[in-house]
Amino acid sequence: MRIEDVNTIRFTYQSNRVKDSEGESHPCGPRERIQNLTEVETEGGPNGFCFGGGRKANEFAADYIAGEDPMEREQIWDRLHKLQRLHKAELPDAHLAAIDNALWDFAGKYLGEPVYRLLGGHREKIPAYASTMVGDDDPKGLGTPGAYADFAEEKVEEGYKAFKLHTWFPPYSAEPKRDIAACRAVRERVGEEIDLMLDTYHFYSRSEALTIGKELEKLDYKWFEEPMDEHSLSSYEWLTEQLGIPVIGPETAEGKMQTRAEWIKRNISDISRVGVHDVGGITPALKTVHLCQSFGVRCEVHGGGAANLHLLGAMTIPGEYYERGLLHPRFDYESSQPWLKKVIDPIDGEGKVSVPQGPGLGYEIDWDFIRENEVD
Repeated sequence: MRIEDVNTIRFTYQSNRVKDSEGESHPCGPRERIQNLTEVETEGGPNGFCFGGGRKANEFAADYIAGEDPMEREQIWDRLHKLQRLHKAELPDAHLAAIDNALWDFAGKYLGEPVYRLLGGHREKIPAYASTMVGDDDPKGLGTPGAYADFAEEKVEEGYKAFKLHTWFPPYSAEPKRDIAACRAVRERVGEEIDLMLDTYHFYSRSEALTIGKELEKLDYKWFEEPMDEHSLSSYEWLTEQLGIPVIGPETAEGKMQTRAEWIKRNISDISRVGVHDVGGITPALKTVHLCQSFGVRCEVHGGGAANLHLLGAMTIPGEYYERGLLHPRFDYESSQPWLKKVIDPIDGEGKVSVPQGPGLGYEIDWDFIRENEVD
């Protein structure tokens, strides 16, 4: 049994989401987009799949891992990770993650088990929070504090027990008073029983972040996320000392589990943060979870998708919540991935998402859709 190739299947679809000049998502009218599907092709099959990745990264990785045993994920990941030192452009973390996740998908299919069971999984349902897109200037979207409150009320009525605001980012006006007003409006609307979180503009100053954090304490928010540049470790160390509300991070800072180890050592945040696609796959994400467990630090998972769900299904420390989204009043999340026969993370009336129970990552891929829309 060996890896024969790492392939990239590319196909078009109609998307109702667009990114602004700063890279943040907003709803839009239908427009054609291209989606990648990474395939680890094995001798005799089954093949492993993960949505995402890129052709350049997959071709680069194939030169090094073709001929390897696909069950040897640890060795394969370690080799590719070390190659990143001089090849970051060819193999960014998100594309490394797609390859690693596809290897886990292969292993689950080969053994006939969902991935979370291979990780030591113990729970089949995860409480979810509704995670919004960033703010905009549309009063019927997320253009005002009242619009956030309306949307939060709608999500609570659907069954969510928690709600996270992403407030205004450039090119829209980002300012502490506006963020605080939205956070206050949501709390007043949904009451004290709903857990609320804030993920705000990532480049506030220390004083601006402190002002927001103090108000969040009064509003009994559950955590405060990435209000400053995460490369400034001393700023987060200072903010964590000043606030009673838990500060969570790092989220986007480079360095995988090693960076999170340094944050834990220096008490830079109260809750650590890991996303499978942020650190290069399920393999390093699991290392991060065990690192946090060793130091008695809570760990919350960043982002949605199948791989993050399987990770949460295996965690015995919080991960308390699954991040479901990004959501917006004018965006149909349920139909946003037409290449799947059903969404990977349907939510029930109690605000919980089930971990996929099929072998591997549990995708129910609509191969007819992909083949009909495949591009070179």
